[in-house]
Amino acid sequence: MRTVIVTDPPRADLEQVTKLAGYGVATVHEALGRTGFLGPRLRPVHLGSRVGGTAVTVLCWPGDNLMIHAAVEQCRPGDVLVVTTTSPCTDGAFGELFATALQARGVRGLVTSTGVRDVADLHAMGFPVWSAAVSAQGTVKATPGSVNVPITLGGQLIRPGDAVLADDDGVMVVPRQDVARALEAAQARLDKESASREAFRDGELGLDRYGLRAKLAELGVEYVTADDYGL
Repeated sequence: MRTVIVTDPPRADLEQVTKLAGYGVATVHEALGRTGFLGPRLRPVHLGSRVGGTAVTVLCWPGDNLMIHAAVEQCRPGDVLVVTTTSPCTDGAFGELFATALQARGVRGLVTSTGVRDVADLHAMGFPVWSAAVSAQGTVKATPGSVNVPITLGGQLIRPGDAVLADDDGVMVVPRQDVARALEAAQARLDKESASREAFRDGELGLDRYGLRAKLAELGVEYVTADDYGL
């Protein structure tokens, strides 16, 4: 494996990424055809955060956070640090000291397939983290990896500079070249959902609004009385 630190990756337009984050992960994920979600394994360390930023990617060796230290220098305001390892690892590779350094550089949050520690401190300082585990198990700083190279996390390819969105529903990635299209699709879905919400408030059923009665009949679902069913 070639171990490198790429210093100048192209980034998605930060204003567009920030606006896209406002729609929420679930809406953008659906709007893009249910693509880009990093899976339910990555959960927020504390609830209530919604962020969007440009990815600074980190590939570490299991049990080693050397390359996170290297990545801090490459971070700019509006970035989200995205960390994974060459094989599964849930050690607490990230904590309050890293968060302090990243917060000072304007980084908006962390997404990691590893574990994190110092959860109470992270919550108190308001630094959002999505991780696969919480663990007091420490790490070493001994093995080379890479920064700002394409990585895979949650079955999704993440390139440096891609848009990373995260909230209480999870994390997703939007390729940087797709951010403008994602904005249009998310707004269209939001408009559609707003119309449906009003219809539901007026008493309309999803069965009728979405034409699902015909689908039930097509699939052979029958309406029967309790007597007919033998209750």
